[in-house]
Amino acid sequence: MMRKRLIPVLLVDQKRRLVKTIEFGERTYVGDPFNVVRLFNEKEVDEICILDIDATRTGRGPDLGFVRELATECFMPLAYGGGITELKQCEELNRSGVEKFVLGQGARNSQLVGAIAADMGSQALVACVDVDGRGAAASCYASSGARQEPIEFCLRLQDAGVGEIILQSKTLDGTRNGYDLELIQSITRKLSIPVVALGGAGDVAHLMEGLHAGASAAASGSAFTFIGRLRAVLISYPAPEILEEAEQGAHG
Repeated sequence: MMRKRLIPVLLVDQKRRLVKTIEFGERTYVGDPFNVVRLFNEKEVDEICILDIDATRTGRGPDLGFVRELATECFMPLAYGGGITELKQCEELNRSGVEKFVLGQGARNSQLVGAIAADMGSQALVACVDVDGRGAAASCYASSGARQEPIEFCLRLQDAGVGEIILQSKTLDGTRNGYDLELIQSITRKLSIPVVALGGAGDVAHLMEGLHAGASAAASGSAFTFIGRLRAVLISYPAPEILEEAEQGAHG
C-alpha cells in the first residue's frame, strides 16, 4: 500500500510571487517562491505542487525559465500546473525537472489527457478537479461547460488515463476550517487511483482528517504557510512521526 503523503501547494501569480487565495478570489502575498521552496527542502517535504494560477486566465503556457530555476532549488518531487495545453510542454517541463503535470481546464480535453498518459505515463498525469458546493450537493464543470457530479467526472478522468486526482474545493479554499470530508469519502470509495484532498485545511488535525477520510495525500497552502487567526506567514511542516502516528491510528 502506498504511503500517505502531505503536500504543500504553492500558488504563483503572473509576477512570480507566491500568493494564497480565498474561494479562488482574494489574494494574500505569501513570499518569494524560491525562499519558500528552500525552507520546505529543509523540512524534508514528501513532494511539492506549484500551480500558476494566472497562466490559463491570461492565455499563456508554462513559464519554463521560472520552472527550471525553481526545480534546481527543489530537492523533493515537483508537480507543476498552469497553462499546459499540449504534450510538448510536458516534455519540456520534464526536462526542466518536473515529475508530475497537473491539468485543470486541460483535463477536459480527452485527446490531451490520452497523449500525456501514453507518452509520460499515467503516474505523471494529475487532474485538478475544482468543486463548488459541499458533500452530496457538490458539482464541477464538465467538458461541455455544463454542471456535473464530481464522481462522474473523476471516473471519466480515471478511464482516460489520469493517474491521480486533486480534489479541490473552491467553496472551502482558504477558509482553514477543514476539508469536505463527506465528498472525499464518497469519491475515494469509487476510484482506484490516488485522490489528493485540497481546499479548507488550516492545521495538522485537518490534514489527518483528510487522510482518514480516504485521501491518499492531504494537500494545502494555508496549513503549511499560515499560523493563527491573523494569518501570519510561517512556513511549517509536520514532523514525520506525526504522520506515522496518524497512519497507525487510521489502521488501528
